[in-house]
Amino acid sequence: MAGRTHRYPVRITWTGNRGTGTSSFRDYGRDHEIAADGKASIGGSSDPSFRGDPARWNPEELLVASLSACHQLWYLGLCAQAGIVVVAYEDRAEGVMTEEPGGAGQFVSVTLRPRITLAPGSDAALAMSLHHEAHEKCFIARSVNFAVSCEPAINPDA
Repeated sequence: MAGRTHRYPVRITWTGNRGTGTSSFRDYGRDHEIAADGKASIGGSSDPSFRGDPARWNPEELLVASLSACHQLWYLGLCAQAGIVVVAYEDRAEGVMTEEPGGAGQFVSVTLRPRITLAPGSDAALAMSLHHEAHEKCFIARSVNFAVSCEPAINPDA
């Protein structure tokens, strides 16, 4: 059986022209809109340390969010299949990026820190073990060239 191919078309529209385009490094905004057909747009910019708008999402945050969301979706599906009832899930993920003297940079790691609340009677050991399988299946984690680690915990009030 041949694998399936999925495509994800998005549009990025620069909205940071302040009247003189990119006439100088300081004269243009880094603002842009991220859109896809049938979906609300997301306001984006660069990281504030790169002259971006701190009120808008930057590409680095979106990459970390993509890793976190992909893990969450796989994990919840695996729990449902295994009869584990998750009633709450929150992840406070963090990415680490290094910047070189010339301005180039790269992510060196992302750490996911999901906190799970289970329904009474759920198998906590099995719930914890499913994080490993979710990580192994996550499309985004499998696509990046840096370490993605997961430090899950089950809320003690479960």
